[in-house]
Amino acid sequence: MPSTVDVIQMLADGQLHSGSELAAALGCSRTAVWKHMQGLDELGLELAASPGRGYQLSAPLELLDSSLIRASLDQSAARRLQSLQLEPVMDSTSETLRNFAAPGAGRMHAALTEFQRGGRGRRGRSWLSPFASGLCLSVSWTMEAGPGGFAGLSLALGVAAHGTLEALGARDVGLKWPNDLVVGDGKLGGLLLDLEGEAAGPLKLVAGIGINVRRDARLRAAVGHGDALPPVALDECCAQPVSRNVLAAGLIAAFGDALAAFELNGFEPFADSWRRLDVLHGKPVSVRVGARTWRGEARGIAPDGALLVARNGELEAVLSGDVTVRRGQ
Repeated sequence: MPSTVDVIQMLADGQLHSGSELAAALGCSRTAVWKHMQGLDELGLELAASPGRGYQLSAPLELLDSSLIRASLDQSAARRLQSLQLEPVMDSTSETLRNFAAPGAGRMHAALTEFQRGGRGRRGRSWLSPFASGLCLSVSWTMEAGPGGFAGLSLALGVAAHGTLEALGARDVGLKWPNDLVVGDGKLGGLLLDLEGEAAGPLKLVAGIGINVRRDARLRAAVGHGDALPPVALDECCAQPVSRNVLAAGLIAAFGDALAAFELNGFEPFADSWRRLDVLHGKPVSVRVGARTWRGEARGIAPDGALLVARNGELEAVLSGDVTVRRGQ
């Protein structure tokens, strides 16, 4: 029996397809096709209204293709990529790699999916992304303890991600400590790191990144309440549409380069770029660490990547926590 993903692949062109056409191509009944259509909503997809005429997605989809991604890698990145796992639906790309053996030294595993059932953001939050509307990518790396340990690693990967987006035409993208990619007051993407092993190394690193690629009104309605930033999509800050396959290849290559550089030289080579892109500098912020919340003014980052916040005439280094800009100040 065909799956809902099989149906999506036929509808991905954005054209109108009759129930009988889909049933014949998939080798199933029209009733089975109709039942699969009911599952589209769970994946964040919606159909354009075409009563009695057939089925059509509200917008065409570019589906991920492992052969296209590999073909877009330069020779160095292709040699570094030990494996590439691509499944239409996963619980989580990072969870997939956490359950996978660590790659060899200087090599990388990558996992991609069109839709995550249990995608994670920072501090246990969910990462929401409708089917094929964004990019859900994780990479794993075997990490020796480099200069200064692992402090600043998420910031270094943020700089690498920014470089990829800028090369693809994204404009006005900034970095919000410690691992958000933002455009204006909206969140374009975020990073999440997991480290397993002894503090002195080697460690297995799994770095996950989520990027909003295609604008989605329902996602915007579901996210951005309270202190969460509303989502903004890559197609809103690029003059031309960006291929998700090219984006995936660019991020895989950039992360590999950044991880290799970080092992050799730590955060220092990335620090100036991060300071240039820092959207919090000079702004009044609220800092929440556990149950404790306090206020101050963001003053950039320390050499190890810690956020510096001025309060009561002194600078306090913040190593972890939630930081939000205080509005109306």
